[in-house]
Amino acid sequence: MSRADPRYLEVRLTHAHLRRDGRQVLKDLSWTIRPGERWVLAGGNGAGKTQLLKLVAGAVWPAPAARPVRRYRRGQRRWSTPQEVLDDIAYLGAERQDKYQRYGWNMTVERVVGTGVQRTDIPLAALSVADRRRVRRALGSLGVAQLAARRFLSLSYGERRVVLLARALASRPRLLLLDEVLNGLDAANRARVLGWLARRSRRLPWVLATHRLEDVPRGANRALVLGRRRIVYRGLLRGAPLGAWLRPRPRLRARRPRRAGRALVQLRDARVYLDGSRTLSGISLAVRGGECWVVHGRNGSGKTTLLRTLYGDHGVAVGGRIERAGVSPGVPLERFRRRVGLVAPHLQAEHPRELTVAEVVQSGRHASIGLNGAPSPADRAAARRTLALFGLTRLAQRPLSELSYGQSRRVLFARACVRAPELLLLDEPFAGVDAPTRHALMRRVAALAASGTAVVVTAHQLHDWPGCATHELELAAGRARYCGPLRARRAGVLSGSGGAR
Repeated sequence: MSRADPRYLEVRLTHAHLRRDGRQVLKDLSWTIRPGERWVLAGGNGAGKTQLLKLVAGAVWPAPAARPVRRYRRGQRRWSTPQEVLDDIAYLGAERQDKYQRYGWNMTVERVVGTGVQRTDIPLAALSVADRRRVRRALGSLGVAQLAARRFLSLSYGERRVVLLARALASRPRLLLLDEVLNGLDAANRARVLGWLARRSRRLPWVLATHRLEDVPRGANRALVLGRRRIVYRGLLRGAPLGAWLRPRPRLRARRPRRAGRALVQLRDARVYLDGSRTLSGISLAVRGGECWVVHGRNGSGKTTLLRTLYGDHGVAVGGRIERAGVSPGVPLERFRRRVGLVAPHLQAEHPRELTVAEVVQSGRHASIGLNGAPSPADRAAARRTLALFGLTRLAQRPLSELSYGQSRRVLFARACVRAPELLLLDEPFAGVDAPTRHALMRRVAALAASGTAVVVTAHQLHDWPGCATHELELAAGRARYCGPLRARRAGVLSGSGGAR
């Protein structure tokens, strides 16, 4: 206890058990987080990482015990429940980001970060001059001060993540808990966040849950690894068995069709406007059966907008054109969407949390969010086959609310594939999944492309590019910097003849 620092928080868990909806989630867990310690939290999807962070943050309660299993200390003051220290802990996970999407909270970035100062979900009062300075400092520390006047829902997924981290920093936490916070960040934003963690971590304790070895920040000095609801390693980062959990799997070289199929969707000089601002400009491309397109570029370059335009969520402005195979004037767009599989973060946010895994997969048969009616025998049979294909049978009756982020992403893959899609649209599909799951999903994508399915996938990091990639579209500020066959350097890396980036 000699390291107690009144400026920061120490947390001790002792033989804690956690049950959710009658299931054991964490078992006999003992762990202490002290000032000056920077922890990397690793483990497979469903191992309990998110629930552990919530247990520390006071968002979930441990199983009843004869003695308190959570203790909090700040200086000489001690508490056995988290109520007195809730404002000292900043916890950032995917659920908070999803909440803005689900409820349509589209306030300005300044107001979003200001709720961190006020420690509320939505603004309850005007920001004072001092509050606004604090907001600007938080945004500036992460290099995104230029976003202050933007509407939150107009931002890209990665930009939203950085803004919510700034919100957490604006609360001046004494303990920082980060659940897969680097998901969806481009190289520049990722470097800013990792740099901040390295610079500002001399005493502020933090815990970062991650699935990627390259996301371990400089300055991290401890590791906790979960497996089968228990701690399998707890100690110094050096020597921690992280490779088994975080090591990227080898890339795959898929068999490709000899000849590309028909064009399933085409853009011609497409311009797309969102909230009155031009998001895409002058985009022309044709996606054909059996091709695998990778769309890449900085956060905010228009990648998600492009995929949602192909799917039909956004229209093309006059002067440009979008053509979809089998869709002519008078044909409902839904007919096209039923031939398309979509995996995207907004779907993870918009599906009702009480839906079971089986119901979510069944909804893919109708391209709907949830079910508009009772599923047919054909819906049920197709869902059962697809759940088995993705190794999800044992989760079929679980509600989405009980799944980890990575498990939910696997469910969305199953939903996208339940109708054997002609076109598969994947928006950062491998974010939040562990290495074995990423490997399995890439194999499935490669198999679909080899069978003639067209694939369009967005990615920031080269090891998230499928080995079956044939074409790439590089976006910069909504325009195509490059559009065409996979360039030689990347093709060599993906096929295994070159080194990793």
